[in-house]
Amino acid sequence: MKQGKKYRAVFEKIEADKEYTAEEAIAFLKENKVAKFDESVEVHVRLGINPKKSDEMVRSTVVLPHGTGRLQKVAVVTSTKETEAKDAGADLVGGEELIDDIKSGKVVPGQTFDILLATPEMMPKLATVAKVLGPKGLMPSPKTETVTPKIKEAVEMLKLGKKVSFKNDDTSNVHQVIGRLSFESGALLENYQTFREALDNVKPEAMKGKLVRSATMCSTMGPSLIIKL
Repeated sequence: MKQGKKYRAVFEKIEADKEYTAEEAIAFLKENKVAKFDESVEVHVRLGINPKKSDEMVRSTVVLPHGTGRLQKVAVVTSTKETEAKDAGADLVGGEELIDDIKSGKVVPGQTFDILLATPEMMPKLATVAKVLGPKGLMPSPKTETVTPKIKEAVEMLKLGKKVSFKNDDTSNVHQVIGRLSFESGALLENYQTFREALDNVKPEAMKGKLVRSATMCSTMGPSLIIKL
């Protein structure tokens, strides 16, 4: 893909093969904005896992102290916590009728909502739309704490982008937004450190060697910097 003049100008400022500390990378990105809009700050981590082995999968959640800067659309499937979910600010709340709407295509995962929460009693019923939700990474799971009886707390955290889930992709990478360029440098650094600590704590028992092999940081439209581990 052909890059613009601004991208190339920023790219030329990056020292070849230099490993930047997280503080240095954040300062560089904030000083060298590429787009006119408030870009997200992204971290991309290469893991030492085998993505074809189910016992080496990495999947978890983390509460970023300063959030991601993005408001999430949260849907809740429940038969017991409808009022609690609505009062907490959920964008869409329902029981079996919501599942039927997902099945029929009236409600489109990833468009109508960004995250789906469920109370435990609804999980057997959600199995009927697992093939719709699963490929989009939106199937509620205890591992990502999206199956929970604590709906109020979960909705409030997720709406603010504070509680985020992460998992490896098919190429052994994990991608995570840690905020926006408009955030204070200290807030971005704290979010980064919190994410890295959470990632380090979920090393699969089955894997050997180091979990994190390499990491880069970039803005939405900008070039990547290698992060010193």
